[in-house]
Amino acid sequence: MSASQPTVGLVGLGAMGLGMAQSLRRAGHAPHVFDLRREVAQDFARDGGTACETLAELGARCDVVVSVVVNAAQTESVLFGDDGVAATMRPGSLFVMCSTVDPNWSVALESRLAKQGILYLDAPISGGAAKAASGQITMMTAGTPEAYTRAGGVLDAMAAKVYRLGDKAGAGSKVKIINQLLAGVHIAAAAEAMALGLREGVDPAALYEVITHSAGNSWMFENRMAHVLAGDYTPLSAVDIFVKDLGLVLDVARVSKFPLPLSSTAHQMFMQASTAGFAREDDSAVIKIFPGITLP
Repeated sequence: MSASQPTVGLVGLGAMGLGMAQSLRRAGHAPHVFDLRREVAQDFARDGGTACETLAELGARCDVVVSVVVNAAQTESVLFGDDGVAATMRPGSLFVMCSTVDPNWSVALESRLAKQGILYLDAPISGGAAKAASGQITMMTAGTPEAYTRAGGVLDAMAAKVYRLGDKAGAGSKVKIINQLLAGVHIAAAAEAMALGLREGVDPAALYEVITHSAGNSWMFENRMAHVLAGDYTPLSAVDIFVKDLGLVLDVARVSKFPLPLSSTAHQMFMQASTAGFAREDDSAVIKIFPGITLP
């Protein structure tokens, strides 16, 4: 293996993973890719790289495997399923976990992989599909010095900011769920504000213009309320993502009996939106739980 230019595989060509694979290719890598939708992997490989037929094939071919799937259960399947990469990855190779998960699960995964001689980076991501496509995401990472050495320039090829938060797994996932706490609360608050404006008869476009140029603005208000104004709830990040992520936030805090009143309320709002039939719509669809308003 070459630490300076390892062979890279990426699993999961969704909104984030596809952009990250494109960034790797743009940086001079020829990534091996796998997605359950074979045609997506094959389309990617037409412009460079290799579409693997199985996860086991990808694991055998790569020095670094980057997993960009939804949650811990899917990561378990990528690693240890019937066709998982862990069975074929060579000792000294690296698994980079980019999902939002319980930090304690990530800590345990590092130990499980170490028993097989596989290095591990706890490396959740943030930034959205557009930043993934341009190589501008943020990575919140933690792992051993050996894991960072094996990664070489792979992380920097995908991200504008790579934060090293600890020398063992867990810290990256803790910072990510705190980020998700803020993101979820900000979306819920933005929806509440826009809903009140609609209820009170304020022109929504004018409200958006004023707030985005005033102290009450947030990145989430500016980004997500634009979806509401457009009446476009195509999921870039779905309602159920925040049902999951805010649930993780509350699970972590519950262990130490730490109160999170705003997170709890936001979680209930996303739960309500999910059960009302908006689970797979854009997370801005949380605004649909408010009664007595007419949305654009």
